Amino acid sequence: MGNIRCEELLRAGDRVGVAVSGGIDSVALLRLLIELRGELGIVLSVVHFNHRLRGAESEADQEFVAGLAREHGLEFYLSSGDVAELVANEHSGVESAARELRYGFFRSLLGSDEGDEIETEVPQGLKPESSGAIIGTAEAVPFPILIAAPSQAAPTRSVPTNLLDKIATGHTLDDQAETVLMRVIRGTGLRGLAGIYPRILVELEDEDGHGEIVRPLLGIRRRELEQYLADLKQPWREDSTNADSKFTRNRVRKLVLPLLEREFNPAVVEGLAELAEIARDEEDYWENEISGWLGTVVQWSQPEWTRGVPGFEGSQALVQIQASHPALSAELVERLEQPGPAVMNASVSRPWLLTEPRAVQRRVVKGVADEAGIPLECKHIEEILRFAAEDGPSGKELSLPLGWKIRREPEAVVFVTPDLRRQERIPDYEYPLAVPGRVLVPELRVVVEALRVVPSSMAPELQEYNPLELLRTQLLPARLTVRNWRAGDRFWPAHTKSPKKVKELLQERHIAQPERRLWPVVVSGDEILWMRGFPVPARLRAVTGQEAVVIREVPWAVEEQAT
Repeated sequence: MGNIRCEELLRAGDRVGVAVSGGIDSVALLRLLIELRGELGIVLSVVHFNHRLRGAESEADQEFVAGLAREHGLEFYLSSGDVAELVANEHSGVESAARELRYGFFRSLLGSDEGDEIETEVPQGLKPESSGAIIGTAEAVPFPILIAAPSQAAPTRSVPTNLLDKIATGHTLDDQAETVLMRVIRGTGLRGLAGIYPRILVELEDEDGHGEIVRPLLGIRRRELEQYLADLKQPWREDSTNADSKFTRNRVRKLVLPLLEREFNPAVVEGLAELAEIARDEEDYWENEISGWLGTVVQWSQPEWTRGVPGFEGSQALVQIQASHPALSAELVERLEQPGPAVMNASVSRPWLLTEPRAVQRRVVKGVADEAGIPLECKHIEEILRFAAEDGPSGKELSLPLGWKIRREPEAVVFVTPDLRRQERIPDYEYPLAVPGRVLVPELRVVVEALRVVPSSMAPELQEYNPLELLRTQLLPARLTVRNWRAGDRFWPAHTKSPKKVKELLQERHIAQPERRLWPVVVSGDEILWMRGFPVPARLRAVTGQEAVVIREVPWAVEEQAT
């Protein structure tokens, strides 16, 4: 376990929860740490999250992991969540929703205020042989079960939320290679190439210190772990979804990487993992550089339109608006309270920027945007740099996402926040979408995808996608448009008598502002073919057994997250 020592992932005295799903990787991690806990001086427990995605199979996984904890005398932390409900509510993918719930549970065990409250309960079928208080050592004979389930009735007692110092997950060298390769295929920068980090810091609720999520197996191949468990005669659980080709990671794992290993480079997995390590070191360097630039070459200032507006405290730092102020109009307060960028301008020396290497120019622009809260794609950054380098009249402006603008002056380029007294924080948006293809929608912080579903995979696809979401390929053009709905738009979802105004459909669903105004639709010309949360028009629905297209949203954050 040289990786543990090299990265100092675990230290004597750490209370470590091992995240165990029941699969090869996590079970092997648990058995390895059980062997090493005396040498490392750590206190072990078992953590399991039931995603409720596979019915009886999920329940059997939970029973299996609980049995492992009981067999080795370890405390067992259990939680579950309705992934399907989160997918429906947040319009996200299954994998990203599952990860969001799982890592929320991890954060709560570490004491972060981002997670759920933890309560203790003895669930039916997992009753310990003898009751007892939490002993807090790895040698505990009683089998306490801690459940994070605030929505369930009759908890027996509350317990502190900072139960653990670290959560260890079973990510392997193969997971790292898969992640890097998937990001290369989709398109990424250096940050994406960094892949899965060996550790993630989790700020604690009291802001005193932090917990960590650590990955001790990032240097080990999955096949080595399988052999290790076989030698121990330790069984594990197979997740049936790992064979489902509708998931991109499964196709990369089963098809792409084996092909690359066989035909091009037997060490491609190790090579991709080394690339990730190099990218992480590069990112660390650049982050330190960016922090220095943001405090020196970038000047932050209060927008002119805020001067004299009650509730603002002007300074060279970020401008803050009080929670409410009687002198402000209700309309302005509503705009200020909407989520979005900070209310401030940022000025960068134009002569300095243009004489720096292109890599520095890109980093400065991206750093300003990240600090201000402006989501920029690579194409936005390149357009900004071209604009900054052009000769032309002073005061010329370039529009950016979320209503921001860049103003070119002789000695500076200025990021200008929108005037919220006269306009809404987020203007209309519109982006082209190829079929198949994907496009980032910064205003929603999602990626909208148009995916082809071929007949050979129709059955498994329909397990994830409702048939009412599938469009007939033959009736679609090669390019569509993603935009927010506009006044006068009408849509005719299946199983309704006639087209209705989009405004009325959203009012019937009780969608509130500002979410309502940003509600996405996909159009061909003036016709709406798809609308978030509604079935597709009856005349465009796919025929069973024929190729179809599904339009879905993937949270933008997933692009920069580990699995």
